[in-house]
Amino acid sequence: MNSKNKLSFGERLLESAFTYTLISIIIGFIVGAVALVIAGYDPIESYGKLFGVIFRSTKNMSYSFIEYSVPYILTGLSVAFAFKTGVFNIGAEGQYVMGSVAAMLVGVFVQAPAYIHIPLCIITALVVGALWGGLVGFLKVRFGAHEVLCMIMFNWIAYYFSNFIVNLKSVNVGDGKTWSRLIQDTAKITTADWLPGLSPHAHFGIFIALFCVVLIYYIINRTTLGFKLKAVGFNRSAAEYAGINANGSVMAALSISGMLASLAGALQVMGVTYKISQFAGQEGYGFQGITVALIGGTNPFGVLLGAEFFGAMKFGGTRFDAPSEIVDIIMGCIVLCIAISNLLRLVVRNKKKGGTV
Repeated sequence: MNSKNKLSFGERLLESAFTYTLISIIIGFIVGAVALVIAGYDPIESYGKLFGVIFRSTKNMSYSFIEYSVPYILTGLSVAFAFKTGVFNIGAEGQYVMGSVAAMLVGVFVQAPAYIHIPLCIITALVVGALWGGLVGFLKVRFGAHEVLCMIMFNWIAYYFSNFIVNLKSVNVGDGKTWSRLIQDTAKITTADWLPGLSPHAHFGIFIALFCVVLIYYIINRTTLGFKLKAVGFNRSAAEYAGINANGSVMAALSISGMLASLAGALQVMGVTYKISQFAGQEGYGFQGITVALIGGTNPFGVLLGAEFFGAMKFGGTRFDAPSEIVDIIMGCIVLCIAISNLLRLVVRNKKKGGTV
């Protein structure tokens, strides 16, 4: 290789998405510290308590890195996978909701032993998610409908559909309550009975989420399907010229993306809530998946780290003495800085080439 084409260590750092993500996180905490000072808190003491809460015990760490993080891993993967294929999946919120509804219905009404009941809940949620995401893909490729607008509408359809289901007499717990009946014990995936040192709602969905991280990485980087999906995302016209079915790729991408988000909803019902409740507002897991995908640089393993960080911050933010909104300020600044980092990277590349932005 020509030595002129070799990048120095410093140049590799400037090109690395990890570098900009790390800088963004530092800036986010600095801005959070300023907000804490304005609110009358000592930022060093508050941050010490924040991280102290997260790592205080095995139970707290299971809250942070299992219970709080699993839905973010999967919704983040959903958004990241769509990004890789050139589609912006803002519909992960609705897909999450539809997955939770599907898992609840199967968990409540199906009678089966656990080794059948649990997979059945998961498979039903995956099918529903694939159909919910694939339907948007069909509208896009068949009628030219914009996927972002469709997904926003589908989020609200899922929202009101869930509320409708919760209030059915056969589903509602009764007595004027606003939540569904609890799923049966055979549909639950919590580990509290045989791992009592963890949080009450720690569940083995974390292993399913980790498997999905590896699977999505493999699909994107090691399969023909992944190559086709990325080719369509990079340049649709060139992909079609090369003989790739661009419309089929879009539908496949949105279906897989929908499956991941709906799986997040299913695992949350089966491992944490055991029911669904009437919404007063959007839950936000799908939208926060966008944040996680950006923190992770849309890389599946980066998404895993981003989700664990985000989940830990969410858990710690509800249990330290400063306002919990500080955590939202920190995360918002991190996302903003990551978005700006793409522009900074462009500036660096142009300066190296002697050009202008």
